[in-house]
Amino acid sequence: MNRFSFAICTTLALAALHTSAAFALEIQMPPETAAYKPSSLPGYQLALRDCMTCHSAHYVQSQPSSSPRAYWEATVKKMKHPFGAQFADEDIAPIADYLVKTYGAERGTVSAAPVAIKAVDKAEVGKTEASKPVVGKTAVIDVQALMTANGCTACHAVNQKIVGPAFKDVAAKYAKLPDALTQVTHNIRAGGVGKWGAIPMPPFSGLSEAEAQALARYVLAQ
Repeated sequence: MNRFSFAICTTLALAALHTSAAFALEIQMPPETAAYKPSSLPGYQLALRDCMTCHSAHYVQSQPSSSPRAYWEATVKKMKHPFGAQFADEDIAPIADYLVKTYGAERGTVSAAPVAIKAVDKAEVGKTEASKPVVGKTAVIDVQALMTANGCTACHAVNQKIVGPAFKDVAAKYAKLPDALTQVTHNIRAGGVGKWGAIPMPPFSGLSEAEAQALARYVLAQ
């Protein structure tokens, strides 16, 4: 091969690599269309937090509907070991319970989930429970308990991005919008993808409007 032929071949090869790289940069993930079925079972919120970090709800929907509890427990355990999903061992049982009662052989059996709201006396906040007089009480939402129950800190932190944006970045983005509280409240309950990247935020439709608004107020205050 003479120098001229070698130069042509080298130019064509570099052009092909450049073209391939250009096409690779234009690839976009399709929007998330599947969603876990809402449920009052505690495992529903855990599935939203733990499972959708790695895969969509299509995976669960494609499993045999006659699958027994042992099948779902083995599947959830497999996600943690050996696949390395980042969730606590104690999450395995409630997630499997939700899956078998929603998609498997025990469909139709549902138990009530605890609500992260506590009643406190507005005039006596800060005193011990033993010292509180029994007077008119108002439902006050414990935001920290609500965040823990719904796994918010698995994907978010106040000052740094984890899976999702830092709370302070969300607050900065919506700071000048007159309907910021409404928008963030809606985003928490509806979920979505595209506002902060390609990783979808699962919907937390099991939260009441008041609970979602309390979380939104906390985020916007950062």
